[in-house]
Formats: sequence, structure tokens, C-alpha cells
Amino acid sequence: MSEELKRLKLQILIVEDDPMMRIGLKHTLSTYPQLEIVGIAEDGYLGVEMAIALQPDVIVMDVGMPHMDGIAATQEVKKVLPDVKIVMLTSHTSQTEVVAALSSGADGYCVKGTSAEQLVKAIDVIYQGATYLDAQVAKTVVEQLKPVTPATKTTQSISHTTLSERELEVLRLIVEGYSNPEIAKELYLSENTIKTHVRGIMNKLLVNDRVQAAVVALRTGLMS
Repeated sequence: MSEELKRLKLQILIVEDDPMMRIGLKHTLSTYPQLEIVGIAEDGYLGVEMAIALQPDVIVMDVGMPHMDGIAATQEVKKVLPDVKIVMLTSHTSQTEVVAALSSGADGYCVKGTSAEQLVKAIDVIYQGATYLDAQVAKTVVEQLKPVTPATKTTQSISHTTLSERELEVLRLIVEGYSNPEIAKELYLSENTIKTHVRGIMNKLLVNDRVQAAVVALRTGLMS
């Protein structure tokens, strides 16, 4: 748990259609004194309305919901509140759904059944500005997602751009949900050096943040 998260009381909005999951999430997350549950919504439409009204720090969002699914809800929230962090908590683990969720603006992806500690870690990681992918999801996507034919300015540019071996190492850890301090520890480098590599990666991939860098890496086969 980061020192920053320990000092703050983060406001959490839960968006989940399953009544038992809602109860479980509220009970579990409420046991962490650094987290405050400020609202619970049972579908995507209500989730968007409550997000705009409450402006929480982090939203725990289900994917499969009636009326408006979590991916569409995430897109709507991010249009109005781009700085609100969103972690998907779902049983959906297919490549298409994971990439769609990240493309919609989600900052993290957790699989239902994960431990409370891992979910809180995901909240911590995305609040710090990093991407979080459940290890099971990251492995599936990295191993199975095939390169696509360059069709956009971004992918065309990537085909002419070479990331260094170190940048690829950093990018792989970004995709797997590591924060900058964790990457620095993993690679035995300073955090400032990691920040420099992250900036270089984003410049070369023509993206504005780490989530976009992870999505581009997965979509274009950089991690294959």
C-alpha cells in the first residue's frame, strides 16, 4: 500500500448490478479505513449520473450490466470527468472485452474472485496514475492478442518506430499494472529513470498517458 493512499481517504463509487456483489464490495472495501464508499449504483446509467453528482476518486465498475454496460458507462464518465479513475471488476476476461474496456478509458481491470488486497492494490495503482491489469488478464492478452494491420496514424507510426530494449521492458511492466516505483524496484533503476523511459515510450507511441500506451502495445503486438 502506498504511503499516499494510507494518508488519504479515497472516495469510492461502486457500480454493480448483482445485489450480492454490491453488498460484498461495500462490506469489504468499508473495512479499509483509507477508503470511503460514497455511492452504489445498480446499472451503467445510474453509475454515470452518480459519478457526475459525487465526483468520486475511484469507480469500481462492473462490465456486464443491463441498460448500459460498464464499457459504455466508462466512456460517458470519462467524457465529463477524465480525471476520475475507473477499475473494471468483472468475470469477463476475453481479449476483446479487456481491450475494449481499456480503450473506453478504464484505468484498471480486475477479475471477480480476486482478493480484497488485490482489489485495493488496483485502486492504489490507478489512483497513482498507473495502469492495473489482473495477472490472469495480462497474460491472456499479451500471449494471444495478435498484431493488427496498421490502419491509423498511431499504428502506422509505430511500424516505423523502434522502442529500445529497456523501453520494451518498462512497457511490459506498465501493461502488467506496475506503478513507477514498482518498475524501478523490478528493474533496479531509479524512479526518475523510469519516468524518463515512460515519457519516451509515450512520445514514440504518440499517446498521452500510460493507459493508452498499454492499449497500443496490446493492439499492435508490441508485447508478442
